[in-house]
Amino acid sequence: MTSTDSFTAKRATGTSGRREHIIQLLRENGSVQVNDLSELFGVSTVTIRNDLAFLEKQGIAVRAYGGALICDANTPPLEPTLEDKSTLNTSLKQHIARAAAALIQPGHRVILDSGTTTYELARLLRQHTDIIVMTNGMNVANALLEAQGVELLLTGGHLRRQSLSFYGDRAEQSLQNYHFDMLFLGVDAIDVERGISTHNEDEARLNRRMCEVVERIIVVTDSTKFNSSSLHKIIDTQRIDMIITDEGIPAESLNGLRKLGIEVVLISA
Repeated sequence: MTSTDSFTAKRATGTSGRREHIIQLLRENGSVQVNDLSELFGVSTVTIRNDLAFLEKQGIAVRAYGGALICDANTPPLEPTLEDKSTLNTSLKQHIARAAAALIQPGHRVILDSGTTTYELARLLRQHTDIIVMTNGMNVANALLEAQGVELLLTGGHLRRQSLSFYGDRAEQSLQNYHFDMLFLGVDAIDVERGISTHNEDEARLNRRMCEVVERIIVVTDSTKFNSSSLHKIIDTQRIDMIITDEGIPAESLNGLRKLGIEVVLISA
């Protein structure tokens, strides 16, 4: 392990950050050792073994005597927890949420996907009146509990604690008898050619169902999500009606989206 590894490791906070850094080391070196990782992160060897067991379960690594070997050098990064996501680019998410909230008028029926940007949007909707909001996000629903002018609907289903979101057949079936004006969709990754994607298969399937019951699909995401892809595709990029993002969006992505006829709203922090 180099001194740079040690410095970077100290900045990796929490279980998710530590595991992301272990993946980085696996990619760079092809293997890792339990004792080295324990010293690098300042945690017990038991904790490191638990990390490696988790990565093995995800198909990222295979444990070997005293450590682990990488399975695939192209393994996508782990999904961060909702708590981790909530600390990233908060100001940008709030500015994006303001632009999104301005689109919602009395009488509108909207779906808010689970996520941290849609949570910021939900907070702004507390002052709105005569709107209907359906969500699969527990955090989004909690933000609207006191909103007297908002009729709140929940998809129900199984709770996925990693993202505080509901999923499953019951969640998907809850949408079949409704029709909404707009879907505000948060994404884990977006690539002009490959479409929008997320880490979790169940959430991707529910998101696709959401897209089928709305007039307009509006993606709300900060610019760090562009030029990347996650394992589970939601929809093709061409199906998006609008994207609200910040001015940090790569030029090639912006040009590609506009060539497809997608309206792109750029905000500045």
